[in-house]
Amino acid sequence: MSSKVSLDEADIRILRVMQEDATLSVAAVADHVHLSHNACWRRIKRLEEVGVISRRVTLLDPAALGLDMTIFVTIRASEHSEEWLQGFATVVRSIPEVVEFYRMTGEIDYLLKLRVQNITAYDAVYKQLIKAVRLTDVSAAFAMEELKHTTALPLLGALTAKS
Repeated sequence: MSSKVSLDEADIRILRVMQEDATLSVAAVADHVHLSHNACWRRIKRLEEVGVISRRVTLLDPAALGLDMTIFVTIRASEHSEEWLQGFATVVRSIPEVVEFYRMTGEIDYLLKLRVQNITAYDAVYKQLIKAVRLTDVSAAFAMEELKHTTALPLLGALTAKS
């Protein structure tokens, strides 16, 4: 969604409920937000059509899957051409261990968040990156403890958004 959408308090209530549990039926969401089933369904469909709700997913527990290590990788690029960026982005997007990928401002060009089993798994990703594209610097920081993690977006300012 590239442009902001007008949301009212009922939309915000629906989004809060759905961010917590997207498996709820429309009837259950309607009960939670005190709307009729049809009114709630129409609002959800509109939120999907305008791109506020982009998809519904199942969140997995990384530890239950043996993906206990969270690693933040900072990258400085050796060049900054569009062609290089497209090649680099294609490589990074093909690596399943990379769960987030950002182009940054400042001294760091790119930031990757990885979920891996262990150092050996990280090293395999590192080797895949340096083999695929020319980089100036690759540094990694290993998270010791996750203090907060949420997929829920803050909705406080969403009421002031305009179409």
